[in-house]
Amino acid sequence: MMKNLDGRKLSHETLEEIRIRAVLRVQAGERPEEVIKTLGFSRSVIYDWLARYREGGLEGLKAKRLDGRPTKLDGAQIRQLYTIVATENPLQYRFEFALWTRAMIREVIRETFNVRLSEVSVGRLLHKLGLSPQKPLYRAYQRDPQKVDRWLTEEFPAIKREAKKAGAEIWFGDEASVRSDYHSGTTWAPKGETPVVDTTGSRFGLNLVSAINPRGEMRFMLVDGKLNGERFIEFLKRLTVGATQPVFLVVDGHPVHRSKAVRDHVASTNGRLKLFHLPPYSPHLNPDEQVWRQLKHHKIGRSAIKSQDDLKRLALRFMRSLQKMPALICAFFNDVHVRYITA
Repeated sequence: MMKNLDGRKLSHETLEEIRIRAVLRVQAGERPEEVIKTLGFSRSVIYDWLARYREGGLEGLKAKRLDGRPTKLDGAQIRQLYTIVATENPLQYRFEFALWTRAMIREVIRETFNVRLSEVSVGRLLHKLGLSPQKPLYRAYQRDPQKVDRWLTEEFPAIKREAKKAGAEIWFGDEASVRSDYHSGTTWAPKGETPVVDTTGSRFGLNLVSAINPRGEMRFMLVDGKLNGERFIEFLKRLTVGATQPVFLVVDGHPVHRSKAVRDHVASTNGRLKLFHLPPYSPHLNPDEQVWRQLKHHKIGRSAIKSQDDLKRLALRFMRSLQKMPALICAFFNDVHVRYITA
């Protein structure tokens, strides 16, 4: 363990440079406590430096502090505020919404520290703490962390051992609906003039099912209508036809995947096909989700869809092109949530 440095043994110039570098690293997005740990100082000093920076900018971090208005929030208070925003939920503070806003943080500061700041000042303070407004990831509250942990530490390792013993290949499958009115991305336009993309006013969609493996292979099928047991079995047959080794397919707990017809079909393969189910409400554990993200966000969502045939043509063209990019499919397994698969 690194021993904390004694700042009293360093020159004023050295301390000044350390303070400035530390604060700039926090502003760049690093966590305050990680920054101070790498520098070897005690954890609390980083928040004192951030308090000085908030009130006096970089000048406030210099060896000889400039006289000015007294700080409204000291280091300990700034540390507490950072913890609140970075790790806690607004619902815990009786707010109606689950996402932090400057107005809500301003209210927390007033109630917790009896300090009044404008929303502009709150925004400046948050930026100086290395915090920024970001689009959150939504997680189902029904997800059971214990089941997820058991999947990661017990169930999937057991599947890997069984696959190795049987000489099987592990695939991950999923299905998705694609709609004509889905859009993503931005486009350039004159300021103050909202750009308009002409498209059809009709709404229609199509369903697909796919499976990928860590070797960069992908199989997919366009589903005529809604996915049911019969259509899912058709996909399973396509997945296993010509396979030289058993197929272990990991899917979610969709009722179709657990239907009697599907179970009977799997049993009829005499071990050439086995199905395994992810924990409930845990799509982040399935790398095949990235296939639909690519299709929706980078193809369908950026196209002007004119008809059902147009939607089908674009989807099929993209999926066929993705099959020819094994490096990209392999990259789906590098996401932090699915690295357990290749670990």
